[in-house]
Amino acid sequence: MGKPLDAANVRRAFRQALKGIDGINADEWTPRELRHSFVYLLSDRGVPLEEISRLVGHSGTAVTEEVYRKRIRPVIQTGAVVIDGIFGADPRRS
Repeated sequence: MGKPLDAANVRRAFRQALKGIDGINADEWTPRELRHSFVYLLSDRGVPLEEISRLVGHSGTAVTEEVYRKRIRPVIQTGAVVIDGIFGADPRRS
């Protein structure tokens, strides 16, 4: 079915597609940033980590958590708030 894509060609085509969009410097973007944005937006909207992992092609959540830990922070914070509510923790005491 063809040859594997060359990373440089993919980046070049991606940046070409971004050229001319107001507020975006196409030279600063790669497909990786798009993928990270995708994970962040899903996480920020409350999509479960298991679903995000599946959508980005990971077999489980461990890789997703490791690679995207800064992007899934809202999910982690939400869990912490729930636990604090269960145990009556006062965040002002930390």
